[in-house]
Amino acid sequence: MTIERAASRPVRKPWGCLDPWPWSQRSADGAKVGELWFQRSGDKASESILLLKLLFSSAPLSIQVHPDDAFARSIGLERGKTEAWYVLSAESDAKIGLGLTRSVPQSDLQRAIGEGTIVDLIQWRNVKAGDAILVPARTIHAIGSGLVIAEIQQRSDVTFRLFDYGSDRELHIDMAVAAADAAPFVAQGRPRRLTDVRTQLVSCRYFTLERVDLEPDSEWMLNVDRETWALVLDGEAKIGQMTVVRGDVVFMEEDEVRVEVVNAGLKGLFAYVGSEAEANLLQRKGRRNAADFPSHKALASSASHGLTS
Repeated sequence: MTIERAASRPVRKPWGCLDPWPWSQRSADGAKVGELWFQRSGDKASESILLLKLLFSSAPLSIQVHPDDAFARSIGLERGKTEAWYVLSAESDAKIGLGLTRSVPQSDLQRAIGEGTIVDLIQWRNVKAGDAILVPARTIHAIGSGLVIAEIQQRSDVTFRLFDYGSDRELHIDMAVAAADAAPFVAQGRPRRLTDVRTQLVSCRYFTLERVDLEPDSEWMLNVDRETWALVLDGEAKIGQMTVVRGDVVFMEEDEVRVEVVNAGLKGLFAYVGSEAEANLLQRKGRRNAADFPSHKALASSASHGLTS
């Protein structure tokens, strides 16, 4: 039985931002933060199956691809990388790239990379806050500037870059071409309403991602029977003995805990292992007595999700 507040680790990236507020505080050395990786607390905690990140893009990321399990194992890696994105915020012209405008043979893909025309071969689309996208392994993809994205993925850090806008970072053209599905992207279904407070956003063989919207002054029983991550998007609640506010992440595994939502309500993302929605994830217990749980805003405003180098 496990329920714990996750720790965050900043990852510097040249395309990152200087101020990831309200999701975290500015880094002490003024470095650009591209990603926040959330991990279990404590040195003795077992490694999780999934990895939850926040991404901050002030410039376009590379055009890249992740291998599937079979390709990853063929080159000595434990697993591939399928991921899903939830757009937390987006500038008006923010775009992502998913797949190609048409299917091409590997030789044409390699030539487009060499000539720099791969940018024109990508299928670009506008995105807005609240969009959810499943990005299966082998999908050529890119994230444009002006985005903050929550990402849930298989725990893997293998990325093959095809094109990087003139950066001096290493490209992995041969591996990328071999691993990629050089074809248009096929959408993976639409969000599905599970209950009046739960919406399944995406699902695949590795994980399910859903959005939860809990009304003010309500009480719930949270039941998890597998590895589960929760990211607070807005509002405030008490989960067991922990008070959580926007930007907090909780890791849970095989546990049952009471959730008390305060007068602002609670909006969050839940991601867990498996392709089937957890039928009993949240059970309504009734209304909360406001006097039993005074507002935590004063503490929340001074709470630090501080970055460490």
